[in-house]
Amino acid sequence: MTPVKTTNMPTISHIVLIITATTTALISGLFYAWSCSVVPGLARVSDSTYLEAMQQINRAILNPVFFMSFIGTALLLPLSAWLHYGPELNARFWLLLLASVVYLAGTFGVTMLGNVPLNDALDAFNLSAASVQELAAQRARFEAPWNNLNIIRTIAGVATLVLIILACLSPAAETTRPPVVYR
Repeated sequence: MTPVKTTNMPTISHIVLIITATTTALISGLFYAWSCSVVPGLARVSDSTYLEAMQQINRAILNPVFFMSFIGTALLLPLSAWLHYGPELNARFWLLLLASVVYLAGTFGVTMLGNVPLNDALDAFNLSAASVQELAAQRARFEAPWNNLNIIRTIAGVATLVLIILACLSPAAETTRPPVVYR
């Protein structure tokens, strides 16, 4: 039996890196598109329309497709860094480790500690019982802080994606993990 040549064969670390890059691109693109289209569009509507739209969007986004990219990236980035850890600490490992820190702090952390509490407070607000003044006050408490946090997580997400692209372009060191071999 002839040994299988593993040169140029994808390894588990390569496959995980590709999936990680994809989930990161998806979530970063979502936040970027939100900043470019939804924020300016909602800025033009009345307070009640804005608040109702945000309540509905915040409820609708809690779905498996969103979680796959948002939480998937938070899990896959550190895994990808670990898979590229080896006796030689190379640029790919360091870039993926830095990407993990940027995403976990700047995108995942900002969302969980900033945007989600604002979303929860908005969800608890009873729109139908609120006066015009209360609607305006609720929007003032929500809109600018939420948009500022969205800008932070968007920048962090794009920075994470750039770091992953740089990692993909940098040579990997030999690791102790075996390649995926197809026969």
